[in-house]
Amino acid sequence: MSIMSELGIVYALLGAAVAVLFAGAGSAIGVGIAGQAAAGVVTEDPSKFAKVLIIQLLPGTQGLYGLLVGFITLSNIGILGGDIAQIDVKTGLLILAACLPIGIVGLLSGIAQGKTAAASIGIVAKKPDQFGKAMLFPAMVETYAILALLISFLAVSGIKIQ
Repeated sequence: MSIMSELGIVYALLGAAVAVLFAGAGSAIGVGIAGQAAAGVVTEDPSKFAKVLIIQLLPGTQGLYGLLVGFITLSNIGILGGDIAQIDVKTGLLILAACLPIGIVGLLSGIAQGKTAAASIGIVAKKPDQFGKAMLFPAMVETYAILALLISFLAVSGIKIQ
């Protein structure tokens, strides 16, 4: 077997890795940013723990979206089923390209959502009765992660593997 005959599967695996690693990193950074703000609020008023925890968790969804696309990719190429498909370079590159939206948008939106969640935690710190409104700001960032998930999901699912 030549290296060229295995390059397609390498690109496909790289796509799955990009989806999981980048989106997961964005979530980890975002949850960390929001967690710092949440810890400050809970230090001052422990009764606000549940509300700030909910807001802190919002940036974590990007990592889940990347994981979902990674699982779908691994399933489609046979890694999870035990019957690894023969994938040509073109198909491998298509799979890699299909995984990029959730990887890149997950990274960037996870960080942006973490910053927005931290600001929303500040709202809850001063006005706990405004929790519902505070949730809307990070939820708006979530919209773009969902769109990226949809595109990656449809693209990965639509690629025909022989």
